[in-house]
Amino acid sequence: MTSHKTTQTMKPATAAKKLGVYLEATPAEFREGVVTRDELNALQADPPEWLRELRRTGPHPRPVVAAKLGVSIGGLTRGGITEPLTTEQIDELKAQSPEWLVRERATQAEVRKEAVRVKEKGR
Repeated sequence: MTSHKTTQTMKPATAAKKLGVYLEATPAEFREGVVTRDELNALQADPPEWLRELRRTGPHPRPVVAAKLGVSIGGLTRGGITEPLTTEQIDELKAQSPEWLVRERATQAEVRKEAVRVKEKGR
């Protein structure tokens, strides 16, 4: 018996998530096709200009926005941020440091501190 290796593919939304980019901002040919595991690996290893630009300037998906602001995705929602943001918009938010952002960052710091405490206790 010979085994035939099938090519593993994924939807563009899955590939965009793995690449950390907002799907709607990707080129049409990316959004309209399927992405193989090899193509994803190639994009990660040697990103084309459109991918480098998206990662640099956005718009960024909510998980990336949350990470750049140092808050949870729930914290973004509580702060009224429900749409993707550009790097410039994220930098403006950091500079303005609205009350919700300060509060959510403090909450996130407590969550991280508690996670470390629990991990240490388990040892």
